[in-house]
Amino acid sequence: MINEIKEKIKKILENKYGINLNVEEPKDLKMGDLAVPVFPIVKIKRCPLPEVAKEVGNYIIDNVKEVKKVNIIGGFVNLVLSKEEMSKEILIKILNDGSNYGTNKINGEVVCLDYSSPNIAKSFSIGHLRSTIIGNSLKLIYQKLGYKTIAINYLGDWGTQFGKMIVAYLKWGDKEKIAKDPINEMTNLYVKFHEEAKLNPELDEEARQAFRKCELGDKEYLALWSYIREESLKESKQIYDLLGVTFDSYNGEAFYNDKMDGIVNELEEKKLTEIDNKALIVRFKNNMPPALIKRSDGGSLYITRDLAALFYRKNEYKFNKILYVVGNEQKLHFEQIKEIVRMLGYDFADNIYHIGFGLYLTNGKKMSTRQGGVVKLYDVLMKAIDLAKLEIDNKNKELENKEEVAKKVGIASVLFNDLKNQRELDIEFDLNSCVKFEGNTGPYLLYSGVRIASILKNKEYNLEFNLDLFNKDIYYEIVRLLANFPTILNKAMEDNAPSHIAKYLLNLCATFNKFYAQEKINAEDELVRNTNFALINAIRIVLNEGLRLLGISYVDEM
Repeated sequence: MINEIKEKIKKILENKYGINLNVEEPKDLKMGDLAVPVFPIVKIKRCPLPEVAKEVGNYIIDNVKEVKKVNIIGGFVNLVLSKEEMSKEILIKILNDGSNYGTNKINGEVVCLDYSSPNIAKSFSIGHLRSTIIGNSLKLIYQKLGYKTIAINYLGDWGTQFGKMIVAYLKWGDKEKIAKDPINEMTNLYVKFHEEAKLNPELDEEARQAFRKCELGDKEYLALWSYIREESLKESKQIYDLLGVTFDSYNGEAFYNDKMDGIVNELEEKKLTEIDNKALIVRFKNNMPPALIKRSDGGSLYITRDLAALFYRKNEYKFNKILYVVGNEQKLHFEQIKEIVRMLGYDFADNIYHIGFGLYLTNGKKMSTRQGGVVKLYDVLMKAIDLAKLEIDNKNKELENKEEVAKKVGIASVLFNDLKNQRELDIEFDLNSCVKFEGNTGPYLLYSGVRIASILKNKEYNLEFNLDLFNKDIYYEIVRLLANFPTILNKAMEDNAPSHIAKYLLNLCATFNKFYAQEKINAEDELVRNTNFALINAIRIVLNEGLRLLGISYVDEM
């Protein structure tokens, strides 16, 4: 609503003075709710500043009903909005729009999002959680703001690491054990390979040759690859079902095995490659390290497949932008990809975005599958659900659908613990603290929503308000927060940062709980009661929609 008033003021001033002015929000709200700089109008009219400021202020008062009065300070016309009028309009809009509040119309633009992308033949570790839930949240945010999204799970189902799996399988694999517990057994084999390779470095060359056979179409090796890929997907989909995460494509690296020659040929035709120590490389004019396109044995590399995937997606989906939700450590990789796109002469390099994020740490150290230090995500989620159930038992032993609620609360605790953080930063993971019902946690947000649901249960009210209440600080503080929700959504999209929404929801719930402590919500006076019920209902609508955009399901009881 604030943005709509800004646009209304900008439009009427542009019509009158023929100039596009920036309508600002003062840092100190005591000066006013909005501020209009009048220096540009002074230059046009060639009149004294006080005269122009007075004219502008009067014109706004006459044409914008939400503006109650103006304060002229220096070269700014500060506008004080009518709290009563503003509050009424915002509440009615939210209550009428429901979960559509803040939604933009379809704009025709397409956004591809590449996220999650676990490696096959390994357990789905907590290390892949960040990419999965940041990517999923961004998908939901872009959809909310009118974009068509293509969610891509670019599975790590190709490359030298698969050659390592083949060598380990053939040397030490027990087929009966693998059949009973495929992923755990293959993870153990992967760890064993790296332990043995420390003592026998020639194993790494065996792995490269094994993968090369896959690239050349060896039927035995490809059959083993297919089996491992399908078993890995079964485990991954179990995780995705728990998290409520979906994809439009599961085309992994292997899908592009027969699509790389085109990009290599184009690079060579445009004379962008050179041979270096028998390998094919692209050298950059800046100080960026060269990109290795083909190994000396002719084998492909990660960047070659990524380039093939990028051009396939551009042709297939006609995207306006593509987001790669991949760890910070891959920054150079995506800089090289963007530079190669520029060197090839294509105009969409600036529409390629690397959405980097930090690591999960345990005791300050990075987790690693190679050393067997992986923390399985499924185990973490199950433990979070168990801890949530214990918390719920302490608060509400009689809750009927306890299992379902505990599942939602447990998963919310893990998701929110991540998404409230600035994504570029590393996170020390502490499951016990993120399941608490107090503090800056997912359960705290859910519990605030449950408190509102409990107050409103079986209550009836109409939209006749006591507008004087909105002159009280706490009431208007809530209204301004609610009005700011669409701005927060756009900020989250512009920065590709779900943390903006998470922090906003914490502020909203803290303000609601302050209101709950200060005011008797179920008041005896009908107009006061109507106003209070409408206000907290609007809070819950925005809270639940904000949670949804973070991939979190709300609950009515807990």
